[in-house]
Amino acid sequence: MTERRGLQPTLKEQSENPEPRTDVLSARAEERQTRQDTPSAAEKPLTREERDHVSKNRRLSSLTVYSVVLKDGEEELDRPKTSLWWSGVAAGIAISSSVLAEGVLRSGLGEDHPYLHLIESFGYSLGFVLVIMSRLQLFTENTITVVLPVLAAPSRNNFYCSLRLWAIVFLANMVGTSLTAAIAVHGGVLPQEVLEAIVGISREVAELDPGETLLRGIPAGFLIAALVWMLPSAKGTEVFIIVMVTWLIAAGGFTHVVVGSNEIFTLVFSGELTVFSAFGHHILPTLVGNVVGGTGLFAMLAYGQISQEM
Repeated sequence: MTERRGLQPTLKEQSENPEPRTDVLSARAEERQTRQDTPSAAEKPLTREERDHVSKNRRLSSLTVYSVVLKDGEEELDRPKTSLWWSGVAAGIAISSSVLAEGVLRSGLGEDHPYLHLIESFGYSLGFVLVIMSRLQLFTENTITVVLPVLAAPSRNNFYCSLRLWAIVFLANMVGTSLTAAIAVHGGVLPQEVLEAIVGISREVAELDPGETLLRGIPAGFLIAALVWMLPSAKGTEVFIIVMVTWLIAAGGFTHVVVGSNEIFTLVFSGELTVFSAFGHHILPTLVGNVVGGTGLFAMLAYGQISQEM
């Protein structure tokens, strides 16, 4: 028997969703269609062309945004394991450019610059732009994307597919960030002043205790999930939105598990941290915080706002 992949319902799952439910969904869709086709009081004086312009320039509805993110999640859950793995490794490598860009800015501006932290935080955004615009697999994006299909159709198979994707992508991201950290420390590819700046940035992250790391990971997870939710409505401003949100994560001192892992692995390869301390005191608490913020808060709230409209 072949393994069932993806989100296609089994016969048992279909039996748990009777026809009346389908009728309700159809009625709600027809109601929304009727409301959309009926001109409002403000639209009645307009010509057909003007009404078309109004329709084209409206913001996407919450249900439309939800459907876009849900569709992306369903496609991700159905991807082969090998594709997820290599995309995750590439994302770990690409996201490490955030730390590199911060180090370049810090070494160039100098430690005594009055607005150093605010300016170097723009470097933090670089890796996210690379990862998101390249459609690579970043763990924190999946705290909402692949959770929505599970909330929409809870089943053992969907839950398993989500956990499988989380595990593969998280491990792949860690491989990518650890590889770039090792090259940065021992590869001789960076100017000494840039490497020293990166080590300094990494030490600031390592100074947080596990409780602080976890709590600061919650806002970061929430903001990344909000970023994913906003992108379908971006309409050509995707890069600006990515920079705006991720700059806030860095400037606010919040913790992101994948970027933070590159900083922590830098200290591991520099001999300042043990692997046990890296995972136990820093990476795993950040992971929990990001999941709580992205899935426990934003994904639940996002699903809650449209659950009665479907």
